[in-house]
Amino acid sequence: MPNFDLTPLRSALAEFIPQGRAGLLPALHAAQALYGYLPEPVAAEVSRALRVPLADVHGVIEFYSMFYNEPVGNTIVRVCADPACAMRGADEVLEAAQRKANGDTTVERAPCLGLCNVGVAVNVTQSRMQRDAAPTAVTYGKVTPDSLDSIFAMNAGEAADYVGGDFRLLTALCGNGRATTLAEYEAAGGMAAARKVIGNKMPPAEVIEEVKKSGLVGRGGAAFPTGVKWEGAAKAAGSPKYFVVNADESEPGTFKDRILMEGDPCRIIEGALLGAYAIGANKAYVYIRGEYPTAIARVGAAIAECEAAGYLGTNILGSGFDLDMEVRSGAGAYICGEETALFESIEGKRGFPRVKPPFPTTHGLFGNPTAINNVETLAAAPYILTHGATAFRQFGTEKSAGPKLFCVSGDVARPGLYEAPFGVTIRHLLDDLAGGVIGGGLKSILFGGAAGAFATEKDLDVKLTFEDLRAAGLPLGSGVVMVFNETRDMRDALLRLARFFAHESCGKCYPCQLGTQRQHEILERVAEGKQQAGDMARLSDVGWTMTDASLCGLGQTAASAVLSAMKLWPELFS
Repeated sequence: MPNFDLTPLRSALAEFIPQGRAGLLPALHAAQALYGYLPEPVAAEVSRALRVPLADVHGVIEFYSMFYNEPVGNTIVRVCADPACAMRGADEVLEAAQRKANGDTTVERAPCLGLCNVGVAVNVTQSRMQRDAAPTAVTYGKVTPDSLDSIFAMNAGEAADYVGGDFRLLTALCGNGRATTLAEYEAAGGMAAARKVIGNKMPPAEVIEEVKKSGLVGRGGAAFPTGVKWEGAAKAAGSPKYFVVNADESEPGTFKDRILMEGDPCRIIEGALLGAYAIGANKAYVYIRGEYPTAIARVGAAIAECEAAGYLGTNILGSGFDLDMEVRSGAGAYICGEETALFESIEGKRGFPRVKPPFPTTHGLFGNPTAINNVETLAAAPYILTHGATAFRQFGTEKSAGPKLFCVSGDVARPGLYEAPFGVTIRHLLDDLAGGVIGGGLKSILFGGAAGAFATEKDLDVKLTFEDLRAAGLPLGSGVVMVFNETRDMRDALLRLARFFAHESCGKCYPCQLGTQRQHEILERVAEGKQQAGDMARLSDVGWTMTDASLCGLGQTAASAVLSAMKLWPELFS
């Protein structure tokens, strides 16, 4: 084993030592940035400094896909090959990258990188051993085999996101290729809600009541009433209380949170500030997936801006309210989008979901009352508290209030992020906003991402509301709308979704651990035309077992798209 100079590591770990185990993930990120990977001497030093058992340190390293305990190249190239990127030629890009790789480059097939609108997506991370060179990470879009040389060298431009819709309430400052500054956000009316609520010392109960009246529900997929969640955490006994922003957006087809964080990070910070004030939390975490380096950097910079301007820190706006906000970077684990797995990750553990109840509002982060919200949910909070619940409810329907962001990808003329009121039709979203289906007629639309279900031509006039989609047997989820034209092989799409779940299952519960593997194996046979007698029944049995018996939402929805496809196209499986 090489002789590692641990002196730079000891200096780097100093800031994490006071946090103890809760500092483990950022400490491992810092250590890997120094050495390129996490060999035994480095893991042992982290263990000693943070007083975490070495076995637990190794358990965390092995759990997260972006940590390495064996040598890798100084340049790591991760190529997304999930369905949206596959439609743009991901397999060809991956094969070309593997051919170009040398001993100093590691090429990996990656799960969704969150650039489904501008695929093929490729993440490049450079971890240099030199002490004066910090690691660099960029995720590029619209990559082709011909552009790989500039991608490998990290001198390519980042692909621009298209942002449109019927209006731009939440996304007005997004899609410009850069982060809006605090001054620009304020000029557009930003921080008015913070001044109105916190500057005027509005009673937290009134803040919560206004959010409840607005009808705002979680935009990450669960659709739980936001005001009810805040009320539960506010009334829960125990302190300190925590507020958490769930920015671990990893569902194939989803990229709305990335665009919000990269384009208008101060809006998300203001939403979290309002939520923390409402529940009485003095510490907030923004947990961003590790595959979003640009979002991590821009949110961190925006927090620093807000601190300097007096919107974060001590005695905010002279109110006597204090809030410390910190960015936490994930390390490659889709399961950490599940709220309790995310808590475990912040606490320096493997991202295993917890059994519920108890629920986070009473027993959340570090066992204390916690409110956790999705990025899009928090983007709506400043509008509600500036303009009032009635103004928010003028958009949408009685049961589905407000604007909604839809992530449109695949075979449409303008893949992008679209903001529309609840109640418009699928046809309006695809034809009027996204420019229509390209490359052939419509085959299907995947709603809700990997954990979703398929719509077809007959569903185009279904209204985009919770109630109408539910009646049509379609989940809204986080707003994924992935379009497949009639030339696409749905068996290939299903195989990629199955591979995603098999890769991302945390392994804590047996139905999901085994079920996702078996589902993937069967769909491999189906995709190759080698299905066996009884495979369709096996898929159904495995799918419903995962749905009924898995511990968390990953396993409970891992078969949703497959079961949907079996109803629509039974001939694919026989």
